[in-house]
Amino acid sequence: MGSKPTAIAPDNTHFVVLSFEGPDRYSLAGGLGVRVSNLCESLAASGYQTHLIFIGDPKHPGEEMRDEGKLVLHRWCQWISDYYPDGVYQGENEKLYDFNESVPWFVCDKIVKPALEQNKLVVVLGEEWHTAEAMCRISDLLHSNGLRDRAVMFWNANNTMSFDRINWGRLAYTTRITTVSRYMKHIMSRMGIDPLVIPNGIPNSLLGRVSSQAAGYLRKSIDAELVLAKVARWDPDKRWNMAVEAMARLKAKGKKAVLLARGGIEPHGQEVLYNARSLGLKVKDVMTQGNTFADYIRAIQQGDGADVLNLRFHCPHSLLKLVYHVSDAVLANSGHEPFGLVGLETMAAGGIAFTGSTGEDYAIPYRNAMVMETADPKEIETYIGYLDRHPEERRRMRLAGRVTAAQYVWEKVIKNLIRKLEYQALLQGLLSLTRSTHSQYHDESQGPPPEQLPLPLAFGSS
Repeated sequence: MGSKPTAIAPDNTHFVVLSFEGPDRYSLAGGLGVRVSNLCESLAASGYQTHLIFIGDPKHPGEEMRDEGKLVLHRWCQWISDYYPDGVYQGENEKLYDFNESVPWFVCDKIVKPALEQNKLVVVLGEEWHTAEAMCRISDLLHSNGLRDRAVMFWNANNTMSFDRINWGRLAYTTRITTVSRYMKHIMSRMGIDPLVIPNGIPNSLLGRVSSQAAGYLRKSIDAELVLAKVARWDPDKRWNMAVEAMARLKAKGKKAVLLARGGIEPHGQEVLYNARSLGLKVKDVMTQGNTFADYIRAIQQGDGADVLNLRFHCPHSLLKLVYHVSDAVLANSGHEPFGLVGLETMAAGGIAFTGSTGEDYAIPYRNAMVMETADPKEIETYIGYLDRHPEERRRMRLAGRVTAAQYVWEKVIKNLIRKLEYQALLQGLLSLTRSTHSQYHDESQGPPPEQLPLPLAFGSS
């Protein structure tokens, strides 16, 4: 390796991202696919050569270049996906076995080695439990080739799902573990793991202005005094029953309220909708014949006076942005939420998020969101009543939410990520410790950089 660089930059660093989910519709099952797609697109837009390896649509090319070649999609396990047309997690175990057996050598031989020959730094990022074993094997392969100290490897936990399937001792030995919130950090700390916190992000495009004309059409089509929305998997952790019980309380008080509900395919949804009907709420399944804004409006207009509109169609971000904007409350009231992307997306749209109080580090009660601290539906009802009586507070919170969301756009999150990567690269001796490197971390107003301090004191431990 030649002279050491002083920082991680687009001209000296290649990224490799491993994930089961990705940008294809086949590969999108939840927030992970959105996260990974936006992360990789933002890295590429920032000038970094980026490779994304994911379980891709079997009908798409195995390798595809985007963003003028800066982003390379590697669709994995396509020969298996041919037998499982219903999405990324159908045939999950078969795909996982093939992923672990084939991805490590590909990353080592086809990406890392050529990059190192060009005197580049290599960053390998693994997302979620599916990639934990592959990350360990990549580390082992690099070590056996005498290259491990020349690559920075981070593995990220977005959720606690399948934590019992991870060999934590091996993973912590071979990679640096990260997570998305202080809430997740505390959960993992109790397991003896000490992750770095790098928050999730949203695309800058979500901060764009909302069409007042389209918003007006949507609000009018709902025909209600109060509009509530909830977009989440049908999962007990999401506290759907709390939401429908709050709706029943509002109805009992004579409020004409409508809940726009967009769930998934999970069986818990049947229990929630049965509970809603048992509480005296009218539930209507809403489907659409097309995918234009006019189609969505027509479908919602067919609600026929229902209290709960169960949206049984794909809701693109353009529609969700409008829903979040026109709603009096977006119920992101989870009892366990590692980060809470819906709450942040609501803020970006100028809506009012009713979040839980777990991983939503960005939510400050009565300042930019309403934060639910119990599972009692009275809490939702009370906060809705408060905002109804204080329109000036509604306006102020909507504005404050947009200011908050602007701090979490991917461009800023990536800067955070790069700083954490640089710290790890310094520990591995991949970067030169110079004044220019210090200046990236040091606030000039606090005096000269602490060049004489030992590394842990100068740069912090997370």
